[in-house]
Amino acid sequence: MTGDSTPDLREQYDALLLDLDGTLYLGPHSIPGTAQALASGTQQLLYVTNNASRSPADVANHLRELGFAAADDDVVTSSQAAARLLAERLEPGDAVLVVGTDALADEVRGVGLVPVRSFDDGPKAVVQGHSPQTAWPILAEAAYAIRSGALWVAANTDTTLPTERGFAPGNGAMVAALRTATGAVPLVAGKPAAPLLEDALRRGGRTKSLVVGDRLDTDIAGANETGLDSLLVLTGVSTVADLLRATPDERPTFVSRSLDALNHPLGTEGDRGWRAEPKDTDVVLHGPDAANPNDPAEILAAIRVAALAAWALPEFGAVSAGNSVAATVIDAWAEPDPTGGGCAVSLHADAPGIG
Repeated sequence: MTGDSTPDLREQYDALLLDLDGTLYLGPHSIPGTAQALASGTQQLLYVTNNASRSPADVANHLRELGFAAADDDVVTSSQAAARLLAERLEPGDAVLVVGTDALADEVRGVGLVPVRSFDDGPKAVVQGHSPQTAWPILAEAAYAIRSGALWVAANTDTTLPTERGFAPGNGAMVAALRTATGAVPLVAGKPAAPLLEDALRRGGRTKSLVVGDRLDTDIAGANETGLDSLLVLTGVSTVADLLRATPDERPTFVSRSLDALNHPLGTEGDRGWRAEPKDTDVVLHGPDAANPNDPAEILAAIRVAALAAWALPEFGAVSAGNSVAATVIDAWAEPDPTGGGCAVSLHADAPGIG
């Protein structure tokens, strides 16, 4: 907690449900400042990932190598959630065709089912998770099984996977191929569907949890689906432009440019003199003449005002600058800045603006 009586954002919660790719790291490298941002506080940290390609132990080991405090049991994966969904719907010993890594197959085996890789083995279900080795032969085996009536569970439907080189195809891209080939729709275990976050809540057993992630369509939508507060960090997939166009089920409780916002309070400075006015389908943003456009708090205040104005328009088009300081800030918010300032903004219309 900071020196005043206002609690830091994280102090309002018992547990933090943390996304990984794009939130804590990109590929093999941590996002600058993320390990330090999580080092303080008494909240339980649960690492909740849609990526089903690695075992929880491997994920935890990677996190520890990057400087995060993570036990194996602190990691909750979509492969575990997918295996649970299968176990609830199949009989022990049933065969499940695995499209994914050996780590996903291990989770299937761990719930008493038999992982197979061929339609000829008579699978009662297909489970699909990300693997960089997924190719036509295994997709064909899965298509045969699904067309024959097998239950289909997807670990997640993320269309992209953030890496240090850019955005690569995610599991959802391969799921889309099977949807096209079969006309079927899978049962989804990962975010934005509820099963993965429900597993995390059961694992934590805490009364008030905050979901922290970088994707509106998975992390934030999953939090809303599960009735949890959320913090969108602008370090991965979703951008301010995406936030302005977020549908109601994708709108976060808070937004920040860095994970360190967890360690700062939401203040009572309102919107710092920023205002927005509708003009047809656009939003015209005006900043106070005395504003410092390099101040992270000014950038977040402007994002808050612009987002609330954009969400109020039935057909939002674009944000334009009403003065020079607004033009500078609009340019600044388009650039990622994971270490730039420890402030967060509430996106509730009646909440204090900026910390």
